[in-house]
Amino acid sequence: MTGPGRRGLGQIMPDDTLPAESTARRMWRLFEPVHAVTYFAPACAAAFERTGLRGFWRGYFAGRAAPLGPVGAAPVAGSFFGFAPPMVRRALPDVWTKITPAMALAARLDGAREALAPAEAELGPNQLAELADLLRTAAGAAPLAGRVLAAANAALPWPGDPLGIIWQATTILREHRGDGHAAALVTAGLDGAESCVWRSGLDGVGREEFQRVRGWSDDEWTSAAGRLRTRGWLDATGAPTPTAERALRDIEATTDRLAAAPWDSLNPAALDRCATLLTPLAQHAATCLRWPNPIGVPDPRQPPG
Repeated sequence: MTGPGRRGLGQIMPDDTLPAESTARRMWRLFEPVHAVTYFAPACAAAFERTGLRGFWRGYFAGRAAPLGPVGAAPVAGSFFGFAPPMVRRALPDVWTKITPAMALAARLDGAREALAPAEAELGPNQLAELADLLRTAAGAAPLAGRVLAAANAALPWPGDPLGIIWQATTILREHRGDGHAAALVTAGLDGAESCVWRSGLDGVGREEFQRVRGWSDDEWTSAAGRLRTRGWLDATGAPTPTAERALRDIEATTDRLAAAPWDSLNPAALDRCATLLTPLAQHAATCLRWPNPIGVPDPRQPPG
């Protein structure tokens, strides 16, 4: 699954299987890389190491789950969706014996600020403040009912600086979209393992790495693939069938529809201005990310399509 690390099934299939780019998808291509520096940038890993937390996955689960408080593995496995529960249990709740949620929140914000700081000079203070206001408006308009991760992030106090506001707003927006994407996958009848099997090999990451970073065992992977073949979503070689591609179009259309409300809060001129200002930040963030990656978002340095 996406996960949101994650949620990007819409960019892994041929262009003719996808709906036309919506406003929600256009903005996702820009805000997701800005948020995602927290998973890929060395500065973000270093921020967690300074707290005494060692290991990528401890930092990942601590940072992403911290808005929920000192939570255990079960609700995190449910809300993150694509991760195997045993993988989550290896990190949670043990990380809370080493770091508090408040420390994790501070570390993830400090790391993101450091990773994104080089782009500040390109925008300048006035444009950075303008972008912060626009993204905060959009994030503040995100409906939160049924959106556990988005709601938890939206409840946090806003940072006092524009760059911090920008990163926090992109985090609310990405978790809002991700919560909706998980709902679309569940509605389509997919579980976490099935969504990973379906996606593997289609975005350049492949089964070996994708299975490793989501923690599914060989038996779980094989079982999920068998269920998808029974549904007619995979053929004998493991490739998606036309039935699966039609389902993908429906899932992505639903995801976009559920992610539209924040952008409806901006008038067309403000929306275009937000995209214009966000573009150089997204392009800088892309230099911190690995391509391809399990998130599924397309590289903002490349044209759409």
